[in-house]
Amino acid sequence: MSPPAARQRYIANKNENNSLIKKPKKFINATLKREHEKSGASAAKINNRKHQKERPPENVNVVPSVHTAFKTFVSVRLCSAICADISDCDEIYNYWEPLHYIIYGQGLQTWEYSPQYALRSYTYILLQGVPGWIYERLFHPTPILIFYMVRCMLGFGCALMERFMYKSICQEFGVHIGRLWLIFQLFSAGMFISSTALLPSSFAMYFGCAALAAWWQQMYALSVFFVAIATLLGWPFAVLMGLPIAIDMLWRKHMFRTFFMWSAISAATICIPMVVIDSSYFGKLTFAPLNIVMYNVFTNHGPNLYGTEPWSYYIVNGFLNFNVIWLLSLLTPMMLIIDYIVVPAKTKSTLNFPRYITLAPFYLWLLVFIFQPHKEERFLFPIYPLISLCGAITVDVYQRIFYRVKTLMVQIKAGTVGSHYLDHTMFIAILVMLIGTLLGLSRVFALYRNYHAPMDLVMELNHFKNSNEYRSSRLYNVCVGKDWYRYPGSFFLPARNFRIRFLKSEFHGILPAYYADGENATRTSHSYFNDLNQENDYMYFPYENCHFLIDFDTDKCTSLEPCYSKRSKDWSVMKSLPFLIQEKSNSFFRAFYIPFLTDSYTVYGNFNLLKSKKMKPS
Repeated sequence: MSPPAARQRYIANKNENNSLIKKPKKFINATLKREHEKSGASAAKINNRKHQKERPPENVNVVPSVHTAFKTFVSVRLCSAICADISDCDEIYNYWEPLHYIIYGQGLQTWEYSPQYALRSYTYILLQGVPGWIYERLFHPTPILIFYMVRCMLGFGCALMERFMYKSICQEFGVHIGRLWLIFQLFSAGMFISSTALLPSSFAMYFGCAALAAWWQQMYALSVFFVAIATLLGWPFAVLMGLPIAIDMLWRKHMFRTFFMWSAISAATICIPMVVIDSSYFGKLTFAPLNIVMYNVFTNHGPNLYGTEPWSYYIVNGFLNFNVIWLLSLLTPMMLIIDYIVVPAKTKSTLNFPRYITLAPFYLWLLVFIFQPHKEERFLFPIYPLISLCGAITVDVYQRIFYRVKTLMVQIKAGTVGSHYLDHTMFIAILVMLIGTLLGLSRVFALYRNYHAPMDLVMELNHFKNSNEYRSSRLYNVCVGKDWYRYPGSFFLPARNFRIRFLKSEFHGILPAYYADGENATRTSHSYFNDLNQENDYMYFPYENCHFLIDFDTDKCTSLEPCYSKRSKDWSVMKSLPFLIQEKSNSFFRAFYIPFLTDSYTVYGNFNLLKSKKMKPS
């Protein structure tokens, strides 16, 4: 049963907005039925007369049901699973490669998985590895099919979270804000990228936002458990999302017993299996979440070795992924203050929680991460759905303020047809939804058009596997040089006798290496790994032993990064695809695709898959 305050709010939303175009949720129906039985026939007649007089606004009747929203979420997330490129090399080498090792016994290992550091948890990898392993054993698909199966699984999991969150937002913030949030989520470029990424930050988004949704429905035990999953199995820093929940339970509600009991239950349920699994893989007692916190927070070098960015990085990145919705989300606190001053209290909804605490996870996260020198796009993944929520709240508040100002200028009789604030302000919501949708689609199309070439290129090796030249007994070396970070992963290689190899380039940081052969490969420490981002010659492969080479031709040739495609005596071009040259392209038109204009302001080079004319087996 939903809580009393929520029940009243649902009834109000039903009566005023007639919102759900399909069958309302079961608990809403049950609530309305009980209220009807209690009221009696006479009260029902009075109610009917009242509703005939105070008709809902005609232009706000369409609000998707939870089931309809879920179907749209699934459709969009599956599109992401198929079409989105891998935007972060950390996703490839720290997650897809260990997953490939779990399933096939072969893959690249980074220094974070070396036992002397043990920063990453194999438990998280096994969550995807076990279904992938079962799929491989039952049907023996090609590796690329397992890749897309895992991605579709991630997309479906994200859709489940969004369904739960949509239901909670409609309950806590109202169906109009829920409708806005739904549209913003569906057409967000940020959600298109993050929803199917095999990253702990995406996993933290699933369960962190599910925890908030449970909290808004006053399911406190479930919210604590979800925060624990996001923090321990996902990303330790996701604990920030649970801090407002803890404050609400301990300070506002004094639910000490519930909080500490479920914290202990959650920790034991998750940590014990996790420590057992990771200790088994690393060959020593290991608690990976603690190790990664110690490295990132309490070491002198830490993540800053991998690059630093100014505070404005997240401002720009937020606009790229959420366009005007991001800007609106930053204005939410100010708009809520104006709303409190300008809009009469009687027009406000009754909420389970004050806004300053329900929205605190978003601003707390920004406050912490915006001042960290090392910044990555994926660090904001956990709060992506909250960007849409805060943007939706800002739009709703602006509509209320606009209506309030209009009522001061033009007399509008309360309780009559056309007196609802949405009757006079829906053009604002429609305009924002239209702009957000067009910019979101423009960004998604630009990403696919500009950066998808490496995934399509490596898949071309599958055609070679089906040719007469292919020999199953031969080991084929697929080499990458300066474009090592664009390689999409071993799942795109057609068979186990293909190996990715690294050529020396202008990059002088640490690269991954293959897991050692044997059953205890994950327990083996290697001298060539370090946590200082220092290169080691062990990772480099002899150029003359390459059978295939992946190289982006930008016409900038150096001794370490030659234009391999011009070495016609050594290489033939198997396939070439266009790939954006960022430094030669306009920053706006490379970020957003504008028909008839983008081509005039962007420059593309050839991303080549080359085949050796010598083809010497190694």
